Amino acid sequence: MADGPGPAESSVVTRRRGPIARPIAVYLFVLALVALVPAFVFSAILLQRNNEAQERVVETLITGNARSIVQAVDREINANITTLRVLATTPPLSPAAYPEFHARVSVALENTSSYVYLVHPDMTSDLSTRVPMAEQQANPIGDVETAQRAFDSRDVAISDAVFGRVSQQWVVNILQPIFPANQQPLILGFSRAASQLSNTLLASRMPEGWHVALVDRKGVIIAAADQGGNTGDAFNLAPIDELGSTAGWRSLVSEGKDYLVVAQRSTLTGWTLVAWADRAVVAKPLADAFWSLLAGGVLLAALVVLVVYGVSLQIGRSVHGLEADAKRLGAGQPVEARPFPIEEIETVSSALGDASRRRQAAETEVRFLMRELAHRSKNQMTVIAAMAKQTARGADTVPEFVSNFERRIFGLARSTDLLLAHGVAGVDLKELLVSQIDPFCPVDGERVIVDGPSLRLNAQAAQILGMAAHELATNAVKYGAFAKDGGRLELTWKRVGDAVSFIWHESGNAPAEATPRRGFGTTVLENMVGRSLNGEVQREVHELGIEWRFTIPLSSLDPSDSLNGAAEPQASDK
Repeated sequence: MADGPGPAESSVVTRRRGPIARPIAVYLFVLALVALVPAFVFSAILLQRNNEAQERVVETLITGNARSIVQAVDREINANITTLRVLATTPPLSPAAYPEFHARVSVALENTSSYVYLVHPDMTSDLSTRVPMAEQQANPIGDVETAQRAFDSRDVAISDAVFGRVSQQWVVNILQPIFPANQQPLILGFSRAASQLSNTLLASRMPEGWHVALVDRKGVIIAAADQGGNTGDAFNLAPIDELGSTAGWRSLVSEGKDYLVVAQRSTLTGWTLVAWADRAVVAKPLADAFWSLLAGGVLLAALVVLVVYGVSLQIGRSVHGLEADAKRLGAGQPVEARPFPIEEIETVSSALGDASRRRQAAETEVRFLMRELAHRSKNQMTVIAAMAKQTARGADTVPEFVSNFERRIFGLARSTDLLLAHGVAGVDLKELLVSQIDPFCPVDGERVIVDGPSLRLNAQAAQILGMAAHELATNAVKYGAFAKDGGRLELTWKRVGDAVSFIWHESGNAPAEATPRRGFGTTVLENMVGRSLNGEVQREVHELGIEWRFTIPLSSLDPSDSLNGAAEPQASDK
């Protein structure tokens, strides 16, 4: 035999390791994070894509504005060139025609801050609408380089920004060479203030933070807008030759700052229109949107935390309520279903209430069965004592007594087994009778008929009728239908009003001659069936056998009467 565990070993409980238990709030927070983080990441990606799209729009807008400004400047310069060509088609300019030419052009250019002058091959000018006719004299010109280029190219030449000696301001010159027949060549010059071009730049407004400057070929600012600089200042953002014309903006670092620059160079003048802005200005909408998203995310996260906290409190209270109900259920106390704010937990509470009711009913049934068992044990002791006395009276030898007594004990045990199996539901009458008859039944099953409507018996009736069937089957084996081949037993019952009529009919074998001594079977049939169950017992001997008739009130058989104590058998001493 294997050794069992010792006291110390038996008290050790091995617990299986499982996942670490965490509060439900943790899982709710994780769920919130799983829902929010992808949303924020997706929003950030959309924000980045939207910012990139906006940057493309701004880039297109700045590039288009720069191109339109250059075209506007070119239109103005072309208008000035057209004016010069119209003036050049007038009759040949000679000193005698200077007064008339001066008067006519001065009237045309009045209040325009633009002037016309003549340049001779010796780079002197003796006529200018800037000076009254009476004060005209030959003076060297200041922009020799552009004049020489016009003579050499025999085409219109446009100067860079030039500081005029007479006007004392920054101007640009447009020079139209004239080559009259049989005369020295001349240059008809058109001078205009460089600051006039600022109005053209201002006509096309740039977005906030963008600066615009019109820069000549030498890197001097001709005109500027939006704080792009002052006329005559050097353009220091980058060498103008390196900028050229750009299809879009380009990054440029100057003095430690990162700029975005758009440049458009005029093929007419050679000047370059430059628009630039600090990259931080362009990135500001994205930064503002990012901080707005962050602020909204913080507020949303705070709201989610509050909601999760409130939900976790509700769930926690509900779970603690279930815990208390479960403890009461474990202690055997009644538990009633309670309303909860969470449907699933309310379902569990209803299940606990149902389990409590079933447990209470089961405990009630167990207590009833315990009382029944105690009471039935006392009754069976009395029955066994009576069985022993009656068996002893009817037995001639000890072996005979032991055999008869043992069979009766087994019959009583079978009735008890059925009682224990069915409990308060009661014992089925047919099942009870078959269990008592089967041990004595002949092999040929057709010789036995057990038939009747379904009927449930209480504990007292099952015990008494079981013993009665056992005694009758025993007599049938000894003297009746089962003693010889050919005997038949018909056991039937039916309801007659408020009673049940039982008929035990044996045929096929003449009954043995009745003995003058009353045995245990007679005691069971007359005393217990007749008196304890308030039944009527009739015995009739016929030519081929014997018949017993029992009429018992239904009230004595009702399973609902099982709480009544089984009457103790009244054994006769006769």
